[in-house]
Amino acid sequence: MEDHKIVQRNVALQREWYGEPLGDRVRRLVVAFDVSQAFLAEVLGISAPMLSQVMSGRRAKIGNPVVLARMIMLERKILVPEVAAGNRDAMQSALEDVRDARPTVGRDNIPLGSDDKTVLAALRELAEDEDLAEAAKRLDDDFPAIADLLRRAGASH
Repeated sequence: MEDHKIVQRNVALQREWYGEPLGDRVRRLVVAFDVSQAFLAEVLGISAPMLSQVMSGRRAKIGNPVVLARMIMLERKILVPEVAAGNRDAMQSALEDVRDARPTVGRDNIPLGSDDKTVLAALRELAEDEDLAEAAKRLDDDFPAIADLLRRAGASH
């Protein structure tokens, strides 16, 4: 198979498996935390060349579930108000928390790390408990981990 066809197939698989191409997700983290791709690779626990291959579609998946869990944790930490505001200390602290974490990803959980309450509070700011519960119901079949997160946000008042 030609290289560009392999890349197209891998990017399509990433959309199916991860919701969008991993290159888009990783670039968002690089921008949000104002770090290099190589530094982000170190935080995630993956080699820089491997991260580059995943981003470009030369590889379809992240084989190590801990690396994927760390990426999800970082995506959640973008919601922390101090991180979202660009506070360098908060951003550095978030990166260190994720680098040092040993999270897992299961079908029914999304790792949040030590800022669980902050993320749930941010979701509660966006919607009422009933709306979070309704959104969770709608997402249950296709996105059980996100549904669980919304349900926890709605129930934790």
